[in-house]
Amino acid sequence: MKYAQFVIAASIFLIHTPVIADETVTGSNLPKFREFQDCSDCSVMVALPVGSFDMGSNNGEANEKPVHRVTIAQVFAIGKTEVTQGQWKAIMGNNPSHFSGGLFTRNCGENCPVENVSWDDVQDFIQKLNARTGKQYRLPSEAEWEYACRAGGQQKYCGRDDLGNVAWDVSNSDDMTHPVAQKQANAFGLYDMSGNVWEWVEDSWHDNYNGAPTDGSVWQGDGAKRVLRGGSWNSGPQGTLAAYRIMGRPAEGEHDVGFRLARTLP
Repeated sequence: MKYAQFVIAASIFLIHTPVIADETVTGSNLPKFREFQDCSDCSVMVALPVGSFDMGSNNGEANEKPVHRVTIAQVFAIGKTEVTQGQWKAIMGNNPSHFSGGLFTRNCGENCPVENVSWDDVQDFIQKLNARTGKQYRLPSEAEWEYACRAGGQQKYCGRDDLGNVAWDVSNSDDMTHPVAQKQANAFGLYDMSGNVWEWVEDSWHDNYNGAPTDGSVWQGDGAKRVLRGGSWNSGPQGTLAAYRIMGRPAEGEHDVGFRLARTLP
């Protein structure tokens, strides 16, 4: 096991984070994950180890195949939760969310995930966040997202086989979003990776995994469609599966679509 040093936060301090190299992340060798926050309005980020996992599913949709081995070679951090309405407002000065108490809608609250945001909107948010913090936030790649979701396991959903423990979905959401981090976290300490809102990732849409990168990097394409992962408050059991994926047009947002941030670490 190797150790990497990360310089984070304005005060600059060192965090010794275990890095698992050239082996599969399993329950027996999971390190204790370090969290950091670059500003008071920023997402809490969780630094994840490098490692390998099997991406996709041979039992699901055609676009989830073939299962392929991916090795995350670069240590990165990912949001402990989805970006919230309050965090969006602090950076953008507005709140596009459907569940924000407007006419004929219910108010979920500032600790609920921001939704009704397009992929293009998210890029604007990230640009402004980076200018404010001096850091390089981004969306996770699709491979990074699934790696974070699975957290060293092969459960049906993100961290559990029992969906109700980890997700707000069509069976328990009362047809709306809910405040983040109310359900159980997965083994990496991440919340709501199944359910609550669909999450944009950086990758262009491809109809299957033939030719997909195996190093965790973004799979580029024409950009006409982008990938969404994780399911939402109005998804059923299939839509919240760890391997399930859909596409969306980058200029379009929906009231079940949000995101979580990623950041490459030194």
